[in-house]
Amino acid sequence: MMIVLIGSRGTGKSTVATIVGEHLGWQTVSIDGEIVRLAQLSIPEIVKQFGWDHFRTLESEVCQSLATSDHLVIDTGGGVIIRKENVRALKPNAKVFWLTANISTISQRIGGDTQRPSLTEGKTFIQEIEEVLEQRNPLYQAAADFVINTDGRSTQAIADEILAHFSDPVS
Repeated sequence: MMIVLIGSRGTGKSTVATIVGEHLGWQTVSIDGEIVRLAQLSIPEIVKQFGWDHFRTLESEVCQSLATSDHLVIDTGGGVIIRKENVRALKPNAKVFWLTANISTISQRIGGDTQRPSLTEGKTFIQEIEEVLEQRNPLYQAAADFVINTDGRSTQAIADEILAHFSDPVS
């Protein structure tokens, strides 16, 4: 069994995954971190040299490699749900938690992030967030077992909610 965190950048997936993993004594894996490790390039370098499609292919390879893992907390990249095979690989052996936040919260949290190239050309930062959420929210919803809003909440409170759902056999 695994715990998989999905959602947009800036919803707290990385920090919350670490807290949940530490609490359970499970390994925490960042799919983006694994991509960077395998490619030996940063995400902006991968996208610049090979394009987003290549990045998504690497992401799918990492999802497949983790699919049968046990006692693992996975922090996914925001676009992991774009390819249905990623969800099909991870979901059967996991509880999937969609971490959400409003546009204002996301923009405050990721405003200084230089590790992700733009997903949309010719848009403002806020327009990009809006457009990406509009496209991805239905995919997050379809993949999620649980939805957790992170606006105005501490990462510990979010982790505690995940742990409560995870330990509840009825969930």
